[in-house]
Amino acid sequence: MRLIVRKERPHPGAQLRITDLDGHRITAFVTNTSRGQVADLELRHRRRARAEDRIRCAKDSGLANLPLHAFDQNQIWCAVVALTGDLVAWMQTLALTGHAARRWEPKRLRLRLLSIAGRLATTGRRTWLHLARPAPFTGLALDGLRRLDALAAPG
Repeated sequence: MRLIVRKERPHPGAQLRITDLDGHRITAFVTNTSRGQVADLELRHRRRARAEDRIRCAKDSGLANLPLHAFDQNQIWCAVVALTGDLVAWMQTLALTGHAARRWEPKRLRLRLLSIAGRLATTGRRTWLHLARPAPFTGLALDGLRRLDALAAPG
């Protein structure tokens, strides 16, 4: 078994912890993989941490508490939460490129983007989405919708 310890500077704006020494953050992980370069092992470890971040986000989106009584109902609830996680991840990847919103947690997304008041209007054969102008992130939401619309446009 190997213990791999790394000392690195926290990213700008990161809150320092009591365990940080001289402005450096100490990270460590243990592995029983006998072969491989340290950089490859660290990459594998960081990818696992990313998967755990997705699990934490799913818990924030409703997976932490099963609200219904029957097993079948809660199974459907889990499927809806998983679908929500996939949609949010793809939305952040495709629609929110080049903005800090790409890394926002679900709670912040709900507060800033998904809670913008809107109204659907149907005229003729077209459906329009009207979003509230005074909302601070309406421009970001509209830019994301334009990006998604450009991806879906034929040819």
